[in-house]
Amino acid sequence: MTSLTLNRVIANLTVALFCGLFIANVYRLSFKGSSYSASYVQSLVAFALITTIIIMVIGNNLARAFGLVGSMSIIRFRMAIKDTKDIVFIFFTLAIGMSSGVGLYAISIAGTLFISIVILILSAMDFASQHKNEYLLNFSYNSEDIENAPYLSVLNKYCKRFGLRNVRSIEEIDMYEISYTITLKKPDSVRYLVRSLEEIDGVSNVSFFFDEV
Repeated sequence: MTSLTLNRVIANLTVALFCGLFIANVYRLSFKGSSYSASYVQSLVAFALITTIIIMVIGNNLARAFGLVGSMSIIRFRMAIKDTKDIVFIFFTLAIGMSSGVGLYAISIAGTLFISIVILILSAMDFASQHKNEYLLNFSYNSEDIENAPYLSVLNKYCKRFGLRNVRSIEEIDMYEISYTITLKKPDSVRYLVRSLEEIDGVSNVSFFFDEV
């Protein structure tokens, strides 16, 4: 790599900055977890810029490369990555920072746009999600006839499929606590299912959860 001028340094950092901001916004739009971290999103932008600086410092100097690797090996990272997608975005910003650092702006911009579009499309499609509309249904039933219980017809009406997950007997009050894993025919039929179950004699304490297993 040729000697860097101030204009070239500013240009490399500017491209890395805009690409990093774009990547950070893609992460925000595609995030579906429960523990969103603003500091992590901000770190993605900074990581792209820092990587760009490191690449410019190394240049074609092999001694600098080994020196930087040695000095950075002292650092100990304690952050726990909770989602594989977070690691993907770290490598994403790393790659863009590297290409910006060597002045390959076309690769930086085109790579940012193309990969971001792919991530957003996969997120919007909920690609590879195996259990859409799958829930855990719990309720109490005070009859011993579970195999021919009237609530089975309700499950057949609203569920595409259902499987008995757990049955627990409460001897003190002669009642069963029953759990089903169900997949609804229509996502908006939850309230109708719950209402129909509650109208059945012997059924009580109906509860409904997303199945995370």
